[in-house]
Amino acid sequence: MKAETIKYILDTNVFIEAFRRYYSFDIAPSFWEFLINTAKTKKIISIDRVYSELTNGNDVLAEWIEKKFRFAFIDTKNNSEILNKYAELMNWAVNQTQYSQNAIDEFARVENADPWLIAIAIVNNFTIVTHEVFDTQIKKKIPIPNVCKEFNVDYINTFEMLRKLNFKFN
Repeated sequence: MKAETIKYILDTNVFIEAFRRYYSFDIAPSFWEFLINTAKTKKIISIDRVYSELTNGNDVLAEWIEKKFRFAFIDTKNNSEILNKYAELMNWAVNQTQYSQNAIDEFARVENADPWLIAIAIVNNFTIVTHEVFDTQIKKKIPIPNVCKEFNVDYINTFEMLRKLNFKFN
């Protein structure tokens, strides 16, 4: 993995929202081809924990991920710098008083992709792509953008990423 090539790291909701709401495979196949082609150039990636969340079900999206996009998911388990940053994020989370204990527990669940995405983004200076939004009033969840603001990590939504990567529908 060359950090200077990869720019964007995708959250689970990027795939799910596109699949369920606005870029289903039958309506916007060029979106999915764009993801594949852009991942092949190392401009976008995701992580093993997002892969697990996406392939946990038995639907068309899980099948597409497994057959066509598996190559774009990187391992989060074997990098000491990422593990150290993850530990720092866990320490930060448990010391937050704004969020409910359930929100902190969910954020700290090792299978939860969110803190891993953030740790990798910090270490590699990636931009996180997510549909979560910054919200200072939320208590029941620790949103990715809230943590990004705290740790100076850039984040954007799918549409902003598509514009930055000059995506156009055919």
